[in-house]
Amino acid sequence: MVKNHTYGLLLLILFPFLKEITGSTTPAPAKPVPVKVITLPAPPTPVAAPAPEIIEVDASIYYPEAAQTDDSPFITADGSRINARNPKKHRWLALSRNLLTRWGGDIDYGDSVKVTGISEELDGIYVVRDAMHRRIRNRVDILVGPKDKIMGYWQDIQLTKL
Repeated sequence: MVKNHTYGLLLLILFPFLKEITGSTTPAPAKPVPVKVITLPAPPTPVAAPAPEIIEVDASIYYPEAAQTDDSPFITADGSRINARNPKKHRWLALSRNLLTRWGGDIDYGDSVKVTGISEELDGIYVVRDAMHRRIRNRVDILVGPKDKIMGYWQDIQLTKL
């Protein structure tokens, strides 16, 4: 009998992870844990950006020369310098004053605008750099060079501020 107890103690010392021989090996039932339901607020509905305003204007072409501008044809109203060899590469335009913020409009110097309705060559995105004479209203004047051989006047052109 002592021999059995000795083996039992030896087993308990060497293998402490063994369960009690007389005890149950079935674990006790788990206690129920109360569940808290958390309700999250609905994600905010994305607000669609308002559609950009389309302004109906007339369009024309201008060259950087004193007859069509002022006495400093290679300097725009905002102070930018025009490349005398290739003015068309800038993709700049002049706006009539009623469209510029300085005179109560919604577009400022340096703003990008999209022009559509002229031609594949001239439609596109331009930067506003110049202003037109005060007597002209609702018009854009696209900067090109005399060597570009582009002339014209177009009505019902769409101008969109980007």
